[in-house]
Amino acid sequence: MPKPTLWFAVCASLFGLSAPGMAAPSCGASGVALQVLGSGGPEAADKRASSGYLLWQDGRTRLLVDAGGGVKLRFGEAGASMVDLDAVAFTHFHADHASDFAALVKSSYFEDRSRALPVYGPPGNAIMPGAEAFADALFGKAGAFRYLGDFLDGSGSYTLEPQDVKADGKVVGVGTFRAMRLAATAVEHGSLPALAWRAEISGAVVVFSGDTSGKGDLVALARDADVFVAHNAVPIGTTGVAHALHMTPDDIGRIAAQARVKKLVLSHRMLRTLGREADTLAAIRVHYAGPVAFADDLSCYPLNLNPASPK
Repeated sequence: MPKPTLWFAVCASLFGLSAPGMAAPSCGASGVALQVLGSGGPEAADKRASSGYLLWQDGRTRLLVDAGGGVKLRFGEAGASMVDLDAVAFTHFHADHASDFAALVKSSYFEDRSRALPVYGPPGNAIMPGAEAFADALFGKAGAFRYLGDFLDGSGSYTLEPQDVKADGKVVGVGTFRAMRLAATAVEHGSLPALAWRAEISGAVVVFSGDTSGKGDLVALARDADVFVAHNAVPIGTTGVAHALHMTPDDIGRIAAQARVKKLVLSHRMLRTLGREADTLAAIRVHYAGPVAFADDLSCYPLNLNPASPK
């Protein structure tokens, strides 16, 4: 099947047409910006895409964190490109964080990506795959989408490079990509392997908590971050199993204060927290006095930097 990119380019030149999903980005067109692709959780009734985040620099998509249901649609609406991505980082492999990854890989067939794409995630256990097993389960020889196996076996136009990141009890450096550095630490998300991520890009720092109770080295990871994206999935007073999976608002405020983050963005907003923003903010304010934003799909947070684009 021929790729349509050249055809679209010719049509655009001759007739002023533009290809679907090729709109110029409005978020991060200049400088560095965080964009929330999906601000919801696993519930359809919240009417939001599930977890997914982009880092932009000067109009280029540098990093994708998570790819839950609806993220492929939001990715296109944001004007993002699989060609530009330097890495994909997963916090864990629950469906609401990973189910659209295969759709994004398929979408990339219709673009002109020609360099490898690193894909990072936690190691697996008995109930959840790690990054390497996840990619194999999708695109391996016995995978659900094995017809796309050329993205994994090296025979396609580019190759996915999945890697399990072992970060138990400490912050570990993961990789450097053209002035962007990634680090991760293991966090508690019930019995599932999970990571929180830190991205440093031309002087800006963005940290993603992922789904977590808050236990782990999250304060060290988030230290002095420009933006800390925390998941607001449970309300104040939550205990038991739900609290072992997610931070309460007072947990979020305490960690944000101890880490001295400059701005707090609340995402992964589920039905049990939607409509309770005043209570959530009050609990956070007991600990943290900085700016707090409640994210929606496609919310954009410029970091007020204008670094030169990487060469």
